[in-house]
Amino acid sequence: MLIRRPVLDAIVAGTVTVAFRRWSHARVRPGTRLRTAVGLVEVLAVDEVDEADLTPDDARRAGFASLEALQKENARREGTLFRVVLRPGGEDPRVALRSAGDLSADDRAALDARLARMDRSAPWTHSVLTLVAAHPGVRAADLAERLGRETLPFKRDVRKLKELGLTESLEVGYRLSPRGRAYLHMPT
Repeated sequence: MLIRRPVLDAIVAGTVTVAFRRWSHARVRPGTRLRTAVGLVEVLAVDEVDEADLTPDDARRAGFASLEALQKENARREGTLFRVVLRPGGEDPRVALRSAGDLSADDRAALDARLARMDRSAPWTHSVLTLVAAHPGVRAADLAERLGRETLPFKRDVRKLKELGLTESLEVGYRLSPRGRAYLHMPT
């Protein structure tokens, strides 16, 4: 579920508590925790709604100036209309993980084991980490090309490394996190 940055900021501030989406089926479930640019956003409820039942209060809770503005936005898409109740869910745990620049022997062993499992079918983790380290802020397509890979699978792999706290996304491209630099024994 994509949420624009101004809406994310309003969710954190508590002024937006719902979102309305048209989908063929519900794409999130209660309890889902979405990772966003402002931290986690938790889905509390997902319900089908009839557009005729929307109120000005629904529009306000979704961050729209008027019911008409909400209806206009909903008219741009087809499918069943869902009300998604949202709340801030706290900090993204990857932020603390990637900022940890000191690795214990146990941390290193756990990362070694995890990366070895990722490399089981075809080794790629070390080459991607060293490429990102050597070329921070370079577009994913350009990095993928350097490895002779397609862009989308390359991006998926970098996201896997991000899950482990080893890389960080930039406005353009990526860089190693302090944890990633520590793993590769690079000075900070």
